[in-house]
Amino acid sequence: MRYDYTRLLVVDFPACFIFYRDVIGLEPILGSETDTYAEFDTGATRIALFDRAEMSAAVGTSALPARLDAQDAVCIVFGVDDLDAAERRLVAAGVTIAVGPTDRVEWEVRTLHVRDPDGRLVELNVPLG
Repeated sequence: MRYDYTRLLVVDFPACFIFYRDVIGLEPILGSETDTYAEFDTGATRIALFDRAEMSAAVGTSALPARLDAQDAVCIVFGVDDLDAAERRLVAAGVTIAVGPTDRVEWEVRTLHVRDPDGRLVELNVPLG
């Protein structure tokens, strides 16, 4: 068994596709913003986007209510070479910074947190030191 990729079940597929392609800067290897499924190359693995309603239909949960939890259930983490440059690029793209650059000594990284168009937490980080 091997870990192939993370599939994000998204509500606003076009906005999420554009976010991960144009704002985060991932290279799509399958799909486009007009599809309901896409995969992006991250170097080590892949991130896939899939329309949440289609996944719900596939697993038989369409009749269940959508559940909104108070805490994040997932955080997608990207390593970057220059966190300050990444922050400038995100702000220029109109992304709201959830938590600005912060030294997380206990984690041994400097982090920046934003949210994708569906509200998922995204962390960009660089090693401290």
